[in-house]
Amino acid sequence: GHRDFIKNMITGTSQADCAILIIAGGTGEFEAGISKDGQTREHALLAFTLGVRQLIVAVNKMDTTKWSEERFNEIVKETSNFIKKVGYNPKAVAFVPISGWHGDNMLEESE
Repeated sequence: GHRDFIKNMITGTSQADCAILIIAGGTGEFEAGISKDGQTREHALLAFTLGVRQLIVAVNKMDTTKWSEERFNEIVKETSNFIKKVGYNPKAVAFVPISGWHGDNMLEESE
């Protein structure tokens, strides 16, 4: 999400039972989002603070990494470490590789 929409994100999240955290899997994009001031961190922390205890993490743009399992696992590991510090149990969080551009794993399971 864009910083201009944080207020809307807070309003919606405060009423949610589950959150889907969309993470950009592209090189450099994930690192920016998970950085100290990154929006990935901010959104995960806000969701937990607002009482959302169920989390799904969708790793987007996996097509740009040629569906690299190594890259996906790297993102899962780093994100798991962070969300654990926030308060989530990473073992209870589903991590799903997706591509919004191609629609992979969004409505139907990819082959």
